[in-house]
Amino acid sequence: MLVSFSFAYFAAALATDLAYWQMPDVMWERFSIWLIAAGLIMAGLATIAYVIDLVGGRRIDRPAWPRAIGYAIAVLLALTNAFVHSRDGYTAVVPTGLMLSALVVVVLVLTALIARALKSRHRFGV
Repeated sequence: MLVSFSFAYFAAALATDLAYWQMPDVMWERFSIWLIAAGLIMAGLATIAYVIDLVGGRRIDRPAWPRAIGYAIAVLLALTNAFVHSRDGYTAVVPTGLMLSALVVVVLVLTALIARALKSRHRFGV
């Protein structure tokens, strides 16, 4: 459930980056960095919850490695994006920050699609 919140924050950051690209008002850039930071915090909480599940001996029925790897790639890209957004000026967001935001969302969507395909194929979680 925590992964869904981080995805929502990262997707909203992409939307505010697109808004900043069209209307270069510093408000949109500030919204983006706050949304990315909130997404990273939620990703950290999701990681803690996942580690607690693994250490606690809870059996995970679905193939978790593709999701974990895809999520880790997305979080590393989002962290890089946070550093890019922390620079000052229009060039901090356009084009590098905008591309990183889009890449994070694409990686998360592809990870969800792969996980769904594995779930349907192996009938995990049914």
